[in-house]
Amino acid sequence: MRGTTDPRLMAEAPDEGPGPTIVRPTPPAPPPFPLPPLFGKFPFEGIEVHDPGLQPYLYLHPIYAPHSEGKLSGRPFMKTHMHLVERLANHLMKGGKFTGKKSKALTTVRKAFLELAEKEGKNPLQLLVNAVENAAPREEVTRLQFGGISVPRAVDSSPARRVGVAVRNLAQGAITASHKSTKAIHSCLATEIALAAKADLTSFAVARKEEVERVAQSAR
Repeated sequence: MRGTTDPRLMAEAPDEGPGPTIVRPTPPAPPPFPLPPLFGKFPFEGIEVHDPGLQPYLYLHPIYAPHSEGKLSGRPFMKTHMHLVERLANHLMKGGKFTGKKSKALTTVRKAFLELAEKEGKNPLQLLVNAVENAAPREEVTRLQFGGISVPRAVDSSPARRVGVAVRNLAQGAITASHKSTKAIHSCLATEIALAAKADLTSFAVARKEEVERVAQSAR
């Protein structure tokens, strides 16, 4: 009969339990032997991540060389297991003469880190982490369809996407600056990272983040 509930059916109904759990990337086990510093100069120890939301998605563990040889390509959500320096070099490969030339991109990053260490007097890895934190947008805009009408709506950005957008904008800012001046691209990259680490609005990545968040705030 409609509207009645059999207690036997209720007892046999499976318990759905809590919702799905979010699996975050876990750091790998430390090697049993010490690893050399990055590029032979910059130590991996002592790097601090001040944004707790980005910490699980910033791969900063010691490695021999920031080159995974394509082992993580073609696999979803494996970018979080790629070192942050290698991700920056990969985005540099998307512009101009660096297309497909990983060794040149890594050489550019190494020269930029040497210039950063000389000018700022700090570990360039820490400056890169600070730049990513300051350039990672918290909100973005998407478009929803309502009866054939496209309406912009503000949405929260996931931590993995925040890191990807920040690294992409840092590389794009260096490439754009090198096209507009006679400075070498490693000097432009060093300047972009230094400005973004200080949350300076003259940085391309920080200015882009502020623009995206301003548009998202108006679309709430």
